[in-house]
Amino acid sequence: MSVKKSHIRLAATVAAVVGAVALLTLPVAVRQPDVGESIVWLPPDPPAATTTGKAAADDRDRVPVGTPTPTGAGTPSPEAPALPGATRPGTQPPVVDHGPRTGNKVALTFDADMTDAMRYQLRSGAVRSYANLRIIDLLERERVPATFFLTGKWVEQYPQVTRRLAANPRFELANHTYGHLAFTPDCYGLPRLPRQQMTADVDRTFEVVTPYGGRQTRYFRFPGLCHDRAALAALAPLGVTVVDGDVVSGDPFATSWRPIVRAVLDGVRPGSVVVLHVTEANAPMTDEALPHILAGLAERGLEPAPLSEVLGHIDR
Repeated sequence: MSVKKSHIRLAATVAAVVGAVALLTLPVAVRQPDVGESIVWLPPDPPAATTTGKAAADDRDRVPVGTPTPTGAGTPSPEAPALPGATRPGTQPPVVDHGPRTGNKVALTFDADMTDAMRYQLRSGAVRSYANLRIIDLLERERVPATFFLTGKWVEQYPQVTRRLAANPRFELANHTYGHLAFTPDCYGLPRLPRQQMTADVDRTFEVVTPYGGRQTRYFRFPGLCHDRAALAALAPLGVTVVDGDVVSGDPFATSWRPIVRAVLDGVRPGSVVVLHVTEANAPMTDEALPHILAGLAERGLEPAPLSEVLGHIDR
């Protein structure tokens, strides 16, 4: 190799490293959410979404807790450490419901759904908000860790709220697809995403969420928890961990906070992953249920923690 070519390659390498460092050090703007920000409808996951969703995906390859990811999964690159949930691209992603049943940690996760139909509802004024700021207020006030599974369209609809989530060191950000379309047939009436578009859909969401910084992850959740072998295969190039959940709150369209609290507290155990929603219009009682959930967890000696902490060794 000539000296000239060596100098060119060295210069290119240095430029790439400098560019990466610059991106990592960009400040994240922290602004209070604009209450007037549009907040949209498609029939969301019904209260029993997880049970049916799992039944529809009986043929998926579920990885039990403690099963190691493929060799090299999540290995930090020379440029940056691996994100929580990162697995080796090209391998079928593990699917987890919960963390180890030891200790006292549980993960509160909040899905932020958004579809074109929901956006239309917002624009038409039929719906006021799909961002429940009362939930975020409570979590911040009580210093409660949580993980938010964001759709790309929700982030685009609520950039200021997303900045607020990213600015909180107790909150983790995860991927919930771009437009909350189904990855399998018969997933609660959700329009189906063509198979050839699945990989790009999820990758696009990472591209939308990543610039906000904060505690980024490579965790992913399917709409309705509906997935099969084909859906998992589509995610293989992205190096993710699929997270379902073992405690389904049933908060979408609940008419009272009590059933939500009962569903959570009856099922929660150490290592549990609780599925809730931050989409106010289609989960209107979640903010009322949350204080009772937190009180019930404390009575049971259970403590909310970020998803990465609850899943622990699964990421390694």
